Amino acid sequence: MEPLTGTFSIAPADSGDVVELAAVAAQTFPLACPPTTTAQNIASFIDANLSVARFAEYLGDPDRAILTARQDSRIVGYAMLVRGVSDHPGVQQAVNIRPAAELSKIYVLPDRHASGAAAALMERTLALAADWGVRCVWLGVNQANQRAQRFYLKSGFTINGTRTFQLGADVESDYVMIRELD
Repeated sequence: MEPLTGTFSIAPADSGDVVELAAVAAQTFPLACPPTTTAQNIASFIDANLSVARFAEYLGDPDRAILTARQDSRIVGYAMLVRGVSDHPGVQQAVNIRPAAELSKIYVLPDRHASGAAAALMERTLALAADWGVRCVWLGVNQANQRAQRFYLKSGFTINGTRTFQLGADVESDYVMIRELD
């Protein structure tokens, strides 16, 4: 099946989006997981971090921003930016440019892969980070997720370290990637 392409509108999420955001998150998060990840660990992570209630909390947090990509008024992707740097030692070492913000999440529905939606989200998210006055955007990506790594490299990020990531009962290995902003 050919990916759907077209025009996407990128805008901040609001409280009316939480149900649709949680549904998109539940559909897209498993795509970022290594093939060895159990369904139980994926479900546990989604329940704890990507529920309607959690998205409502995220939208109320002044240190977070969620942007949505819409096509025909439907959310087809989203990105979450978080001010600051994690206390994780690997992240502290890898993110050596401050102030910084984390690109915590950027996901697009599978039928919108290679459509330009992710690139549009990335462009607006990086612009928002610059508006916040940060000098660097960082992210964690699973070491087995080569598709995402290629996208991040194409978007100007470089691998600058590693961290562990708790995914349900398992601990995963991530690369920490950074991009300095102009």
